[in-house]
Amino acid sequence: MKTTALALALIAGSITQAAAQHLPPVGGPYPPPFTETLSNNTPLAFGMDAGEAARALGVPLNYVRGRPGDEIFLAFRNIGGSGLFYKKDRLFLQFRKGRLAGWKGDWGHNWMWQ
Repeated sequence: MKTTALALALIAGSITQAAAQHLPPVGGPYPPPFTETLSNNTPLAFGMDAGEAARALGVPLNYVRGRPGDEIFLAFRNIGGSGLFYKKDRLFLQFRKGRLAGWKGDWGHNWMWQ
């Protein structure tokens, strides 16, 4: 009896039509590409100066250490969270000869769950 019920359920499921997205109208508004829907649509790129990197991230850069032109900066990115606890991730940016040479995210430890 169970196998008959399972076979009927599979047959009934295969008869229904598939629901696919419709194509946009000819000459009409096209959906943006996936990369434009991301929250960070102005990415970091090697060779940026500190001002360009700050504008791309949308946050000010904080000096950590280093000689002029070969500094390490820290950016605190607010990535949301609940209204009670905001989540801020740290992003370290390495500059050499005044240009962005690399970056590293530091997610640290969540003090709340220790």
